Amino acid sequence: MMPAVLLAMVLMTASPAAAQIGPFPVVPVAPPHVEPERHRVVIPNRPVPVPVVLHLSPSGSDAGDGSVARPFATFERAQAAVRRLNRDHDVTVRVAAGTYNLAAPLRFGAEDGGQNGSTVRWEGEAGSYPLLSGGVPVTGWRLADAERGIWSAPVPQGTDPRQLTVDGRLVRRASVEIPRAAVEFHPWGLAIKDAAWSTLSELPDQDRIEVEGMSWFTHRHAMVERIERDRIIMQQPGWRNNLVGYDTFARPVAVEVARMFLVNSLAFLREPGQWHADPAAGILYYKPLPGQDMRSAEVVLPRLERLISISGTYDRPVRDLHFRGLSFRHTSWLQPSGPEGYASQQSGAYLAGDLVDYPADPIRDCSWGCRAFEVMRNRWNQQPAAVQVAAATRVIFDDNRFGQLGQVALGIGNNADANDSGIGLGTAAIEVTRNSFADLAGGAIMVGGTRPDAHHPSRPEMALRDILIRNNRISGISHDYKEQSAILVTYASGTLILNNDVSDTPYDGIDVGWGWGTNDPGGSPEYWRQQRGYYDVPDNRVYDTPTTLRDTVIVGNRVSRVKQWFPDGGAIYHLSADPGALIAENYISEVKGSGGIAIYLDEGSRHVTVRNNVIDDVGGVWLNLNSQDHLAPRRTAMDNVAVGNWYNSGRLQGSWTEYLNNRAENNVAVEGDAWPGEARRVIQRSGIQSEDAEH
Repeated sequence: MMPAVLLAMVLMTASPAAAQIGPFPVVPVAPPHVEPERHRVVIPNRPVPVPVVLHLSPSGSDAGDGSVARPFATFERAQAAVRRLNRDHDVTVRVAAGTYNLAAPLRFGAEDGGQNGSTVRWEGEAGSYPLLSGGVPVTGWRLADAERGIWSAPVPQGTDPRQLTVDGRLVRRASVEIPRAAVEFHPWGLAIKDAAWSTLSELPDQDRIEVEGMSWFTHRHAMVERIERDRIIMQQPGWRNNLVGYDTFARPVAVEVARMFLVNSLAFLREPGQWHADPAAGILYYKPLPGQDMRSAEVVLPRLERLISISGTYDRPVRDLHFRGLSFRHTSWLQPSGPEGYASQQSGAYLAGDLVDYPADPIRDCSWGCRAFEVMRNRWNQQPAAVQVAAATRVIFDDNRFGQLGQVALGIGNNADANDSGIGLGTAAIEVTRNSFADLAGGAIMVGGTRPDAHHPSRPEMALRDILIRNNRISGISHDYKEQSAILVTYASGTLILNNDVSDTPYDGIDVGWGWGTNDPGGSPEYWRQQRGYYDVPDNRVYDTPTTLRDTVIVGNRVSRVKQWFPDGGAIYHLSADPGALIAENYISEVKGSGGIAIYLDEGSRHVTVRNNVIDDVGGVWLNLNSQDHLAPRRTAMDNVAVGNWYNSGRLQGSWTEYLNNRAENNVAVEGDAWPGEARRVIQRSGIQSEDAEH
């Protein structure tokens, strides 16, 4: 730690602009001298810059000077100090243990990263993981309904989040499951057929009630407008958008696995561990779990929709910014509570706005794709992450903890619509290492965008390159948006996904690729069909050049107990052409159910090598290739190799033929746990490894 006197000496070596920190008198250095003939900067008598350490503490004061004796109190004040030092020094902000309740999201622009080759680091004190919270504590609990066991506490009027943390865990909003047979689906909403549900029209605050539906791979959310006797009138355009496409509210892929819930009414508060907020009255209700004492319970209500936005511009990206040893918690993304709802498509992408030429009968004519839907496929939005990174280079997240967040935890180079800065994409050399992601409403890590500039950038700086995701532990995520995979990479070059431990998720473990082959050279024959009509509009052009997706490496990961809600997808899932892609030496286990798929090469997957993976206890398919045989003799998924894998369950599926140049060979079926030595070594080397592990 740097004493105040030494800090003052360091500041005296800084540029004149750095002379505003603290109360110390600072003598500016002489202006630089430029030799005209060489245009070389010479700074007379300039000492070598000394790294600066600033200190931040919940018990500090923004009137302090950032020394260990007089630390700052807020991130904003420390950030202002960094900006005056980082042009000439490496700067480390040492964050003391404790909770930092953010009044607004933190924004890091180009001026907040390292300048002129320096690096800025925000580091928690060793082992303390100081908490950046977007929430506020809730106190003053009292027993409000003894018969039902419901407690209440005051909150600011107007408070209406979608998440709540009780004793360090996210808890679910009040909800009841409604049989699909009890209603009939219409473009305007739901007709109640079962008289047992007719009392819904008597509920208050009907425009705050939400309908959730899920089936094969989507988890959809739409808001009620009002309930008139036997008619549930839904808010638009969210409801209409949830009726078109695939796996919709009205026509799910598989009715037998489809479920539907009514959410967010005090009348639905029946199960322990659920809650409801009344924003008009400023009251929060909660039904405790057995043994939970609300007089001592720790309850946190999120008030921010995001915590951090990191974004420069394509001409001046954020550079050399590190975050280490911090905790990020307590956000709530509110859009699904409005008229747009959340028309989920896949893994955090959703349909929004009014569709042109919306079909008169969407349930009949657009429940398995139609032109009005396909026109929008290149315009899908993405869920904004709690921590966002765009237009940035050499940003590192190491040994942090992400939890109790109301959406995707960490977004890297997503669409512009998913970034607070309004700038998307444009990320390179980003490292996500040794972090834990647990107890999240959405997925853990979402890399890349979904729109044309993501797959065919209009300027080179927009592309995503060299993303490293290594040694992270991900478990218990996607509670409220179950269709989101733990790790998603859409379009990026040279992504490395190494030695992560992913478990206990409702959907996929690791997903790579996007576009279903539509944006690959020559397009996809599936989407030329009249039923799709994808290429009938100029926005969905046929490209003759590859997308930015290439050279993805998925090696050494341990993926278990995933796909707990949805039959679709795979523990490791791949879409579209990816030259140089490698899926190797991963250990996949306990993917249960007849629909359990370990490795899934979906539409348009090309140039993927699947090698030396161990597949243990899979209910359905150990390797699935969606070769789209209904299009034969046209070819989509081609030039893939599956070699030297071991499996003790599941079957091989898809067309592994010479015509498609897909080869599946030398894969070994094993009885029980009689793994050969090489397979055992793959299992041993999978998952989290020590820092000096070699790959």
